[in-house]
Amino acid sequence: ADSCIYKHNERQLMRPASTMKLLTAITALDKLGGSYQFKTQLKYTGTIEDGVLTGDVYCVGGMDPRFNSDDLTAFVNSLKDMGVDTIRGNVYADRSMKDAALLGEGWCWDDDNPVLSPLVFSRKDIFMDRFLAKLKDADIDIKENHFAVEIITQHHLGARVTRRTPYINCYGAYVLNPDTQKVDTYLSKVTVMCTGGCGAVYQTTTNPVIATGDGEAMVYRAKGTVADMEFVQFHPTALYHPGETHPAFLITEAMRGYGGILRLPNGESFMEKYDKRLSLAPRDIVARAIDKEMKIHGLDHVCLDVTHKNPEETKRHFPNIYAKCLSIGIDITKEYIPVRPAAHYMCGGIKVDLNGCSSINRLYALGECSCTGLHGGNRLASNSLIEAVVYADTAAKHSIEHIDEYDFNDRVPEWNDEGTLSNEEKVLIAQDVKEVEQVMSAYVGIVRSDLRLKRAWTRLDLLYEETEELYKRVKASRDICELRNMINV
Repeated sequence: ADSCIYKHNERQLMRPASTMKLLTAITALDKLGGSYQFKTQLKYTGTIEDGVLTGDVYCVGGMDPRFNSDDLTAFVNSLKDMGVDTIRGNVYADRSMKDAALLGEGWCWDDDNPVLSPLVFSRKDIFMDRFLAKLKDADIDIKENHFAVEIITQHHLGARVTRRTPYINCYGAYVLNPDTQKVDTYLSKVTVMCTGGCGAVYQTTTNPVIATGDGEAMVYRAKGTVADMEFVQFHPTALYHPGETHPAFLITEAMRGYGGILRLPNGESFMEKYDKRLSLAPRDIVARAIDKEMKIHGLDHVCLDVTHKNPEETKRHFPNIYAKCLSIGIDITKEYIPVRPAAHYMCGGIKVDLNGCSSINRLYALGECSCTGLHGGNRLASNSLIEAVVYADTAAKHSIEHIDEYDFNDRVPEWNDEGTLSNEEKVLIAQDVKEVEQVMSAYVGIVRSDLRLKRAWTRLDLLYEETEELYKRVKASRDICELRNMINV
């Protein structure tokens, strides 16, 4: 019952009936005349339904499917025999079942390239590779690193467009080609804005450096409706490491759920002053508390303490955080983790209806750049993922129903490409970006006041005038366009 033999024309898999179900994973140690001999077992807990194994998986015998290609192929094939294509749980390399080493949290693989990868939404993982491959198979062109400068409306045809103009239409977008450094005209019947958030307008953010609010800014300039932009959610515990701010490394709130305690650098706890739930209070309360303590004591950060927890358990539960902190000289099992709040999610954005339609005809907005009203002022964890999926579905269906009502507008003029950009102007742009980040962080952060907001307005208004003047006399570049967008946001 503890072994499995594969032959050319026959496959057998014997599984004993037990609470901890046993599978035998292929460890291709020897190949003899068409038969294979294997010895590493794969144990799992939980259930298998519709190809999804919900539970933890243990590679008994120490097999590590990350390091050996034969083992990895075998690992994948064994699960396929069980009808499993996705694991929603943890994968452990394990000899004793007591001291398991976490290999990953949630895994999937590609038939043509059996390399396990965390099942998360990022450009580097297998999910995105497969998704992009499907798009290419569907004859969809993907223009990577192209930068949308403006959406095209009646304004570009010579009409006067204001916020009171009824029936503003979107005819496409002007897009900067990174290879030619020229702005091309893209005409469309329907345009979808899904440009993400705007955390990069702050000095520290969990967002990537490209999160400069481009979609919100373009729609705002086109006189579309943008709402609730004041509702910026701050994550309370980003790793404080001055060299990494865009994005800052996220210290999951699960670490506080695990028993982590927020402290000042001198070891004094402080959450008892703000909420009876202490370090388990909701993120908005915790973020405000940390912000206040930093201001009171003149600190760059506070600390998260898990030194009282079992070291091996901490490493097992938070392997990525342990490894990241160790890489900058912090052993979280012995030392405090320096943390501070960081801009995390934009709850406001381009106002849309239940079909994802913006106030501009033929223009949809999805994801973080949109404002559906579902989050209120304080988004709850991963509700934004559900929102994005649901609204993408409704927007797709709505656009399919109406796309035949529209035509391409061939009267749209080409972009005026006149102008130059010198090194001196590049220095000005870089300095202005830093100033926007400083103003927003100091005056438009977690806790605001009329005085701070007035100061921010005065300084940003001056930056706006200077940047618009510069924009009109230079060639469009990504740097100047991102700066414009940051100031608009």
